[in-house]
This record gives sequence, C-alpha cells and structure tokens, in this order.
Amino acid sequence: MSGASLPASINSPVLRRAGGKPALSEQGLAETSEGEGLPLSVEMMDLKSGNVLIHGAAITPSPVLLWRLKVLLFLVWGISCCKISWDSVMRMSADLQDLFLYEAFLYYNPLLLVTFTVFLWGVNLWVFGQSSVSYSKVFDLNNNYLTHREILKCATWMAIVVPTSMTAYLYLYSHGEVSLAASQPVILYAIFVMVLIFPFDIFYLSSRFYFLRTLWRIILPLQAISFADFFLADILTSMSKVLSDLERSICRMVNHQVATIAWFEADSICGSHSIAIPLVLVFPYLCRFFQCLRQFRDTKERSSLLNALKYSTAIPVVFLSALKYHVLPANWTNFYRPLWLLSCTLNSLYSFYWDITRDWDLSIFSSVFKFKNPNLFTSLLYGRMWVYYWVLSSNLVFRCTWTYKLSAHLRHNYLTVFTVTALEIFRRFQWIFFRVENEWNKMTSKTVSELKMEEMLNEESRLLGSSNHNV
Repeated sequence: MSGASLPASINSPVLRRAGGKPALSEQGLAETSEGEGLPLSVEMMDLKSGNVLIHGAAITPSPVLLWRLKVLLFLVWGISCCKISWDSVMRMSADLQDLFLYEAFLYYNPLLLVTFTVFLWGVNLWVFGQSSVSYSKVFDLNNNYLTHREILKCATWMAIVVPTSMTAYLYLYSHGEVSLAASQPVILYAIFVMVLIFPFDIFYLSSRFYFLRTLWRIILPLQAISFADFFLADILTSMSKVLSDLERSICRMVNHQVATIAWFEADSICGSHSIAIPLVLVFPYLCRFFQCLRQFRDTKERSSLLNALKYSTAIPVVFLSALKYHVLPANWTNFYRPLWLLSCTLNSLYSFYWDITRDWDLSIFSSVFKFKNPNLFTSLLYGRMWVYYWVLSSNLVFRCTWTYKLSAHLRHNYLTVFTVTALEIFRRFQWIFFRVENEWNKMTSKTVSELKMEEMLNEESRLLGSSNHNV
C-alpha cells in the first residue's frame, strides 16, 4: 500500500502463470546470475521436468477407464463370435448340424476347459495372496514365480484365442472352405505346443520349465515325491477326460481326419470305440498310484498304501465302462453294468472320505479366507457355517458325478460330459484352497515345534555350562 517494492521469491505465485514457466524479475535475475547462476539453472530444469510430468500425468487415462474399455471390447468380441458361429451352424443341413458341432466340440472343448482351469488357478493364487498362506513356500518356488495377475492374463489370452479359432473353423467349413477349416485346430494346437516348449527366455520361461519338469517327474516317479508332484498329478486326475479328448483330437490331426466323414466311423483308428480312450483316461490315476508306492518306499507310512488303494479304485470304473463296446449287450446288462455301478460307488465314497479326513483339516480350513485386508469376500466366507455345508455337500455330489466322465460308453452325451467335467474342475478348485492351506499349517506347526526344541536344547546347554565351576 505504501508503494515500496517488496522482495519476491522466485517461487512466488505472483510471478507465475498457472501451468506456465516461472517468471523472474530483472532484479532477481541479476542477483541470481551473479552468485547462484548454476543453482538457478538446475532449479529451472527441475521445474521444467516437473511441468512435463504433470502434463504427462494429465493425459494418461485412468486404470479404471482402461479396464472398462477392455471389458467392453471383450464383450463386443464375444458377441461377434457367437453371432458368426450361430449363423455358420444354421447354414448347414439339419441332419449334419449335430455331427458337425460334435466334431468342432471335440477339438476345442479340451482347450476351453484348460482355459477354465487356468482362470480358476489364478483365483486360487489371488486368495492365497490375500491370506496368510504362502503358496510359494508350499511349492518351494523361487522369486520368479507367477502371481495371480500373470495367470489371469494368460487365461484371458487363451479365452480370446481359442473361441476365435473355433469361430473361424465353423465359418470356413460352413462356407465350403474345408481345407482352410481343417487347418484351424491344427494351427491352434501347434501354437499351444510351441508356446509351452519355446526354449528362449520369453513368456515366463522359468515357470514353463518348472511345469514341464514337474510333468516329467509325474510320468517317471523315480525320485522322492514333492508336494508339487502329487498336487499337479491330482489336478490331472480331474482332467482325465480333457486328456482323452486331446488324444482323440491329435490322433485325427495326425491321420488327416479333421473335417472329414471319419467322425461317422466309431470303430476307426480315432473313433469313440478306440482302446486308447480308456488307456488315456486311466493314465493320471496310474501315475498317482505309483507316486503313492514311491512315497511308501521312502517314508514307510501306511497311509501311502491306503492312498494308493484309493486311486486303484478308479481303474475298474474306466475299463468296465469300455467293455460295453467289446461284449454282448446281454452280458453288459446282466454282469458288467452292475459291476461298473458298484465300482463307481466305491470310488466316489472312498475319495470323498479321503478328502475330508486326510487332505483337509476341517477344524480350521475356512481360515484361508481370513484376508490381511478384510473385504466383502472375507465377510461372506470367513467363519461362516454355510461354507462347511457347501464344501462337504458339493464335494460329495461332484465326486459321484465325477465317475460319469470316466465312462467311455457315456461320452456320446458330449454336452453333459462337458458340464460334468467343468463341475469336477470346479470341485478341484475348491479342493486346492483347503489342501494347500492344510500343507501350510503342517509346515508352520513343524517350524514352531523345531524352534521350541532348539530353545530347549540351548537352555539345557546353558544350564549345564553354568554348573562347570571351580571349587
């Protein structure tokens, strides 16, 4: 108000336009240039870089907006695939539509179920990451293990690639491009194999190598069985129908039967009566059976033999079902079919009993849902009695329907078998929570007991040492 000039700071808002560069008075510039020329230039550079960062942040879209855009594009893509596939099927004659869908389903349903499994595994890892269960220590993983984000990203890409290939197959075949249509599943399977065995350090090489090494240890259990070995083998038993369809699909590709009339021939080399079907169905159970024998050899625990007996009960289910195509109808109805039903009942009840008494710890199993940062899932799942009732009842029901997919004589109901297999994979998804948590509880309790024992030994040695004194 007196008109005297007041010294202004360089950072004064009076000398700066909003969003612009700092404005300097002549006096301030002269004073700075005489004694602090270099610091001024450094400060001005910092201010400029700060401005650039602010402007850069202003034009970057929010993660929420990007996520919504991705979901929108995914929905548009999904609707487009459904529309094109439906129109392609409707172009065919009514008597060929069902057979045409059955063959397309044969090639693509295994990969769709694998995609479903990968997605559920990502959800498993997300829950473990929110809780106190350290799955990396349970599986003895290094620091390069995949988190739930990477797993879900893989599942998302698989959910895009597989239906796109299936849509292309349906469209090309219905429009008369049979050779191009036949190449679609072949290219898709080749891509999956190449991604899995690609030897260069891209696309999670260490994780792919860990997975392939574990598969090799499952096929040849010549070494001590680790938790990861029998864990993956148990998952493969739930996917035995997936492995069987993969075998039939690859067999048709190798024998040039894709998009040909060979699907009519049940007795062909890759037909529904092939002996390879029960062999592939039973293979995961045989691997798990020999793992249990190897565990008994290493540990001498009687429970390993009882576990081996459980997996051996699946063998009659598979082969008695396959006998339907190789015996007289009267013999199947009067003798083999009752044996098959008895085997199914025994296998289902024995497996259910083993789940609740051996694989799970029912006293504390819901603690896996006790998250570090409580949210909606914690309030819905942690400590709720309905979780106990749902897990026990659904496990029993899915165990009983589980034998349906092991029966080769029922595989012509492909939509029913697909649903039953998906339910079995979902049952295994539930099983993973409590099996991994049970293993983690065993590890932590063992660690606590070892620490207590070490403290007792140290205390005893200290007391003995203090008694050694000179008189």
